[in-house]
Amino acid sequence: MSALESVDLAVKKNNLRCKKGQQFIIEGAPVNGLFFVLKGKVKVFRTGINGREQIVRFAREGEIIGHRGFGTEEYYSIGAIALEDTVLCYFSKHMLQEVLMSNPKFAYDLMLFYANELNKSESKVKSISQMTVRERVIDTLLYINRKFGVNKGFLDVCLSRKEYADYAGTTEEQVIRVFSALKKEKLISARGKKIGINDIGLLKREISEHNFFLDS
Repeated sequence: MSALESVDLAVKKNNLRCKKGQQFIIEGAPVNGLFFVLKGKVKVFRTGINGREQIVRFAREGEIIGHRGFGTEEYYSIGAIALEDTVLCYFSKHMLQEVLMSNPKFAYDLMLFYANELNKSESKVKSISQMTVRERVIDTLLYINRKFGVNKGFLDVCLSRKEYADYAGTTEEQVIRVFSALKKEKLISARGKKIGINDIGLLKREISEHNFFLDS
């Protein structure tokens, strides 16, 4: 978020370091502020039907976490866990209110951010409801590719098959089956947990009618 640079001096004294696997937002806990990712990768999740984890999104450097609870909710509706060693900066509700009042550009950028998040959320709900399991898994691979990019031929984040399933809204077994089919079709490659996309153009065409590019 561009406004992060304009408040850099204010956030340095509130930096937090999280180890890989450390949870720093607990679902249902009282809202006391929000976080910016300064370095690292994070998964944001909530508890779905029958207590199953549902990954809402992933976050990278420069993105906000916990923003939906600010100003309206008393409790966090999501949880957040670091996917790797991560550096965060924390804004208390009081501090954020002060920055919003004194920094019009930050307030404007935050308003645009909320509007964009709402648009992406609405578009995703519509698209996911019309997708097959294969299309949802492909959509997840493309989303991860857009979000984190590629490192040495593989997606630059290490996720379990369950985490892919929790984002795609399916089961771990179905993800394994779809990955197996995509590997046989030479559309993707795999090395342990690492996944590489061999033909991104073909994957995009498979779900082009669902506007895969809306969620980044």
